[in-house]
Amino acid sequence: MRPSVVTRAVVALTAVAGIAAGGLAGATSASAQPARPAQAATGTVGAGNIAPLAVNNLGLRTNEARWVQCWIKKYYGYNGALDGKLGTGSWKAMQRFLKTHWGYRGSIDGIVGSNTIKALQRNLKRYHGYTGSIDGIAGSKTKAAFKDFAADSKRHC
Repeated sequence: MRPSVVTRAVVALTAVAGIAAGGLAGATSASAQPARPAQAATGTVGAGNIAPLAVNNLGLRTNEARWVQCWIKKYYGYNGALDGKLGTGSWKAMQRFLKTHWGYRGSIDGIVGSNTIKALQRNLKRYHGYTGSIDGIAGSKTKAAFKDFAADSKRHC
């Protein structure tokens, strides 16, 4: 026999109320994770599309990321703000550099995926002390070498 519509509605409302109250069995205030603040998405709206600006500084402090922006502005067509936030525009310029010199074969889309990281690692291995594998993972060695890259870029600001 099928449960009635009323029974299903009561069960559904009870579940929603339990979730809204934050009650999962066994969860305590000590084990609960604080909510992450919503990250503001900015971008260009056109033809119904929104292109979010994703910031990925790969471990650089704001001033270090700004140095990278100065360098990509000078050499690879970055025309955004020198704000120390390596967003989509910054990474598109970086991908142009990586495509020209370091074997990046992906789209110039500003997404910091494994192909972008692999090409960056090739540069970092050659000039900035990177000793890890060309694996497309931005681990601690990649981030340390990227800091060196940023320090070399400082003179362009």
